[in-house]
Amino acid sequence: MARAQFQKGQKVWVECVGAWAQIEKVQPVWAKGFEEPVRVTYDVGLGREFLGHELMLPVEDPAAAAGQSWRLMRARNKWQTAEDTAHHPFPGTYPVVVTDKADWGGWRVPGAEYDRDPEQIEFQARLIAAAPRLMALAERLTAAVDESPEDAPPEVQAMAREAREILKTVTDVLAPPAAEGATPTHRAA
Repeated sequence: MARAQFQKGQKVWVECVGAWAQIEKVQPVWAKGFEEPVRVTYDVGLGREFLGHELMLPVEDPAAAAGQSWRLMRARNKWQTAEDTAHHPFPGTYPVVVTDKADWGGWRVPGAEYDRDPEQIEFQARLIAAAPRLMALAERLTAAVDESPEDAPPEVQAMAREAREILKTVTDVLAPPAAEGATPTHRAA
């Protein structure tokens, strides 16, 4: 037997189309002799009916809160001497962005890639290490504009709109619908 996994008006990601849509109709398919529908399809306004496994929900990302302690460290380059890397901004080392409370886990680059453009890799490392603070700033900006949009100048409103769109690309995580009886954590998008 089948049960509806979504409800009318709910925002879903249509995986095979690669687009967001809203459930317009929940369409149960009944068969004689059964007390429950044998199949449930969903009309999302894209020209055909979709089954539940073709749709996904936006959910809260559990890893989002973990990014608050990112920091930039320097690691010793084991394969090259300081003389070999004299043209690097920090000879004998390369940047590592640590994303865990312990001093491991995170972002690093292979030595050959670092050698190709050390200044660019150094910039990327600083940018990645600052990402959680920049994200918090963007969240504060959107919250301040949402709180009183009439008080924000048009330019600030435009920045808040852009920040909201950028934040969506980071925070919107998709998941298949929950199993029967379980309720997923929905994220308003």
